[in-house]
Amino acid sequence: MAIPGRHFVMNVVRSRTLLAQLVRRDFEQRFVGSAAGWLWGLIHPLVLLVSWVFVFQWCLHQTLPPNEVTQNYSLFLFCGFLPWLLFQDTVTRSASSMLDHANLITKTVFPSEIVPISIFLSSLMAHLMVLTIVIAVVGLSVGHFSLWMFSLPVYMLLIGMLAVGVGWIVASLQVYLRDTAQVLSVLLTFWFWLTPIFINEAQIPEQVRFIVRLNPLAFLVRAYRDRLLSYRVPSLHDFAIITAYAITAFILGGLFFRHLKRGFADVL
Repeated sequence: MAIPGRHFVMNVVRSRTLLAQLVRRDFEQRFVGSAAGWLWGLIHPLVLLVSWVFVFQWCLHQTLPPNEVTQNYSLFLFCGFLPWLLFQDTVTRSASSMLDHANLITKTVFPSEIVPISIFLSSLMAHLMVLTIVIAVVGLSVGHFSLWMFSLPVYMLLIGMLAVGVGWIVASLQVYLRDTAQVLSVLLTFWFWLTPIFINEAQIPEQVRFIVRLNPLAFLVRAYRDRLLSYRVPSLHDFAIITAYAITAFILGGLFFRHLKRGFADVL
């Protein structure tokens, strides 16, 4: 009994070490070596924010309902965009991850399922940098912080489970169907515009509002805004829905990946 236990512990240690190496490698490949370095992780979302504020607030004169968490459209938009950006970045980059690590998968005994996890953790590091700036801006603009803000790591975990679960599915499909990444890009575009990031949920026509109720990112967007911009107590109903989506995606994605990974070495 002692030997299997020892092997299990050693395997866990190896996996954790390998995961840490993959996260560091991914982060360095994205940001280290360029002139601006890790600042690109801040520049890209900030440029998107300025562009969207110009179009929706200045050109289209988008306004928020009086009962919204804030009347500052820039903060409303950016706080809602944060969870989507973390989810999208993880899923999009996971799609080609098996092809990017084909040399490891085909030549070594490599736990390929940890690659999407490493991508999420690398994206999370950039997410935390942007979030730090947002929190500072909220403090300067609103003048207060809610203690519920410290529950955000729980929502980050749920985003990770949801994104990794979906990432496992698209990563394994991409090995066999090389158009998967293109289809994913189209689906994410639709998903993005069906998530209430630019507008309040009440502004969505009643006929299609059921889509929002079926969209896990809609609940995460609302949670981020509430935690960052208000003193609202987290809704147990919303949290239960998000948790159910995250756990379901993580389990189904893991099973799907485990089933298809048996043929990775032959196809790659």
